[in-house]
Amino acid sequence: QVQLVESGGGLVQPGGSLRLSCAASGNIFSNKHMGWYRQVPGKQREWVASMSNLGSTNYAASVKGRFTISRDNAKNTVYLQMDSLKPEDTAVYYCNTVPSKIDYWGQGTQVTVSS
Repeated sequence: QVQLVESGGGLVQPGGSLRLSCAASGNIFSNKHMGWYRQVPGKQREWVASMSNLGSTNYAASVKGRFTISRDNAKNTVYLQMDSLKPEDTAVYYCNTVPSKIDYWGQGTQVTVSS
């Protein structure tokens, strides 16, 4: 059974940092592009960043230069380092493969950027 469990969210002031983690179980991590997505209530879920199994990365324009995606294949874990956070980064953050698979969506982790 495939499971993705996100953690690391919380409340942070503008300009602050958070590091999200996503632990994957099941045989989904190896040789897969992994990505982070986020969703604000009332809006569609949007892609934020992704990383291939070989290490190449891509970022949405809104987070480029502030967020860094990384992965530890030995631990089946993908990370999202978020720096210089802005109120508009407030959302529930999810990880999934790229492209995403509907069965892989987890509960996500809430990130709130507010003073």
